[in-house]
Amino acid sequence: METGGTDACEAIQALEKQYLIQNYGRYPLCLHRGKGCYVYDTGGKRYLDLIAGIGVNALGHAHPRIVKIVREQAALLLHTSNLYYHEYQGPLAKKLVETSGLARVFFANSGTEAMEGALKMIHSHGRKIGLEKYEIVSLENSFHGRTLGSLSITGQEKYRRDFEPLLPGVRFVPPNDLAALEAAVNERTAGIVVEAIQGEGGIYPLTVEYLRKARELADRNNALLVFDEIQCGVGRPGAYYSYLLASPVILPDVMVAAKPLACGLPLGVLVADEEAAATIGPGMHGSTFGGGALACRVALEFFDILEGLLPQIVKTGGCFRSELVDLARHFGFVKEVRSAGLMIGVELDIPGKEFVTGGMEEGLLFNCTHDVVLRFLPPYIITESEIDRAVDKLKKVFKKAAAHSV
Repeated sequence: METGGTDACEAIQALEKQYLIQNYGRYPLCLHRGKGCYVYDTGGKRYLDLIAGIGVNALGHAHPRIVKIVREQAALLLHTSNLYYHEYQGPLAKKLVETSGLARVFFANSGTEAMEGALKMIHSHGRKIGLEKYEIVSLENSFHGRTLGSLSITGQEKYRRDFEPLLPGVRFVPPNDLAALEAAVNERTAGIVVEAIQGEGGIYPLTVEYLRKARELADRNNALLVFDEIQCGVGRPGAYYSYLLASPVILPDVMVAAKPLACGLPLGVLVADEEAAATIGPGMHGSTFGGGALACRVALEFFDILEGLLPQIVKTGGCFRSELVDLARHFGFVKEVRSAGLMIGVELDIPGKEFVTGGMEEGLLFNCTHDVVLRFLPPYIITESEIDRAVDKLKKVFKKAAAHSV
């Protein structure tokens, strides 16, 4: 497949194969620059970016306001450590509290680090009540990160098997199975962890009834309810966080988020209510890099831009879904289109990897998760004309797949 197969790209691939740990299954594509919703490879070919760094580049590439902020702050102060104050952690924490409905913030570098903080809160909370209160209920099909703690509560055995034994006391229940959830939660449960929309699990939304049952069970058993908003939050579903879509809102005790917060710079957050926040005292948790001046200032600018984008995310997300549903009617291998805002999955009844490589040939970037779900996480700034262009190209990819399957 020719996707930027220039001498420069081949040299880059050779260096990585020689010197990097071979843990990534990369596509043969070397990206050089980006602008708006597009990226360009080392050979100059343009691609419409419908995966946005797995949901990270929410404002696209080289957004002028973000570029300006990065330049200004890089010339002032990049890092202080958390031994000292700087100008941006407090205002960003205030914004996170105001948008989440919670009370206090901890800054980390990634989603998995934020989840580790949430797990420590769960264990600290349970230990204060009794030594036997340490169990965690998580969901099958979930994904919460790559560290040992977050892997322990990830409900996909393929990610856990090579690293066991992991944290003890984790129970997995099927998503949207109210009876199974109720049976799993008891007086030993210290925490319940859920993604309101499972991302890596195939863009699979939980019902409002299920989320409400989780809240009820956490209250009844004095457990912390943790919502993982790393992929499904921070504007992606057309709201600041996916749990805000429920009416009335179902508030967690703890929320973790990351991906789009700093527009490509590493930043993760844990936001907690007062009771959960009190489980972590001085010296119990920390981060050298978390909440640096540059990342926090960029995140503040991102939130300022995001406020005006939320209605557009709802509109363009609906447009994208509608066009994909119409496209799906013409191809029998499409089982379902699932979406919330600009978080979209197209489930197939055949493997999806060839669709991804076919998309690259047509100048589209998206990926396949859960083996059979085409995942689209485009920038929030995508336009309806760009969506039209994407679906036209997807139609070509689907037609090729249909011809090969005959």
